Amino acid sequence: MSAQYVIGLDQSTSSTKAFLFGPGCELIARSGRSHRQLISPEGWVSHDPMEIHQNALEAVKSLIDRSGIDQRQVAAIGISNQRETALAWNRHTGLPVCDAVVWQCARAKDVCERLQSAGGEETVKASGLPLSPYFTGAKLRWILENVPEAAAAARENNLCCGTMDSWLIYKLTDGRSFYTDCSNASRTQLLNLGTLNWDEGCCRLFGLRPEWLPGLHGSNGLFGETDLNGYFPAPVPILAAMGDSHAALYGHRCLSPGMTKATYGTGSSVMMNIGPHPLAPARGLACSVGWQMDGGTTYVLEGNVNYTGAVMSWLSKDLGLLDSADRAGELASAADPRDTTYLVPAFTGLGAPYWCADAKAVLCGMTRRTGRAELVKAAEESIAYQIRDVAALLGEASGIAPSALCADGGGAKDRYLMQFQSDLLALPVTVPQCRELSALGAALAAGISAGLYTGRELDGATGTVYQPRMDGETRARLCAGWQHALRLAMQNDDRR
Repeated sequence: MSAQYVIGLDQSTSSTKAFLFGPGCELIARSGRSHRQLISPEGWVSHDPMEIHQNALEAVKSLIDRSGIDQRQVAAIGISNQRETALAWNRHTGLPVCDAVVWQCARAKDVCERLQSAGGEETVKASGLPLSPYFTGAKLRWILENVPEAAAAARENNLCCGTMDSWLIYKLTDGRSFYTDCSNASRTQLLNLGTLNWDEGCCRLFGLRPEWLPGLHGSNGLFGETDLNGYFPAPVPILAAMGDSHAALYGHRCLSPGMTKATYGTGSSVMMNIGPHPLAPARGLACSVGWQMDGGTTYVLEGNVNYTGAVMSWLSKDLGLLDSADRAGELASAADPRDTTYLVPAFTGLGAPYWCADAKAVLCGMTRRTGRAELVKAAEESIAYQIRDVAALLGEASGIAPSALCADGGGAKDRYLMQFQSDLLALPVTVPQCRELSALGAALAAGISAGLYTGRELDGATGTVYQPRMDGETRARLCAGWQHALRLAMQNDDRR
């Protein structure tokens, strides 16, 4: 029985999903499990690593059972994952020392302020990233300073520190493999972007030792083998690991400099391929490794938006304005187009391109006619405004004007949002038929590594293209209102 299927395991901020891809890299089946969002009284966001590992096991088993294929037909697994989320565990027991600190969480703000005062900004330039609580390094230092179990494991030199990919690889291989790829490593603020090795100066800055960090592999290397706790009759190789946004760019086949994509997930990544050489990052952007394959390295410029899909979850789960976040576009389409309401979703500060950790969420511009539909419309549009601002900065920093935007993630199925995004950018927005681009990119890389795919399987794939309809005067007026709302959000909280 020939092995001809590849599993794309996508570990995202809200869930862990498994996708089965066939001999032509076509999507056969999917399965997923949501995990809890653990919010502290301080507003800190955490995930339970053990719950996520268990969900990964269950998602893959359910996928195989649902598809009806034989387990022996699985040739490889590729992993895509939420980035910057920090985990630490005891190497001896294999148990986490605390819940994972999620990428959205700004609890390491004080750590960064202390390091900034000590000149840390100069040290982290080697990583291509700005000194920020957003990235993994500061989160790991926070864990070391605030979790006694982490400090004890560090004293015994028995600590493992990493991102979600290295945790899953470690657990899926029963502790035999402790690796990450360069795309994930480049988002930790611990990797030297020039040498592509762990940077000793950055590690010292965050109180870490390189031996506590995972080994470094290319994005389509052999990360280990798993039998999924005995579910597979023979071990299956894990042949790719990539940060979710990097995997999405690869899945879109954005293989040439200037090609750009936006992932509409819980947060959003707007990423541009800049070719084989890194660039000095502009303010509000980060330069990272896109992927490293077969000895070659592709670099990217990127801006990250903290709250996009999470805004719609807030509307539905916390405010009760929507029965389901999937209905947001339908309701926004029914809103009064003349309404002037703006929402700036700075619930945990603002990421790119503003980098204001002190920003507070703002709802402004309401009138007596503003109702439920108008509030949903403002939330939808806040996503497009943030992505427009990042895309504009990408073009300025790279010197390459994007000619189109590739879109993926859950928000890409929202027709209102995609049309408004095209109108704001004054560019076509392309949505492929398969919107699970993170899983697709990881599976494609794993399948190429396994010798099942050539990389041309997605050539000629079609999708939906949204063309801009908005006139320039309307666009300028709307964007001016957004800039005013941003200024309100970024005022110091001393107003209270």
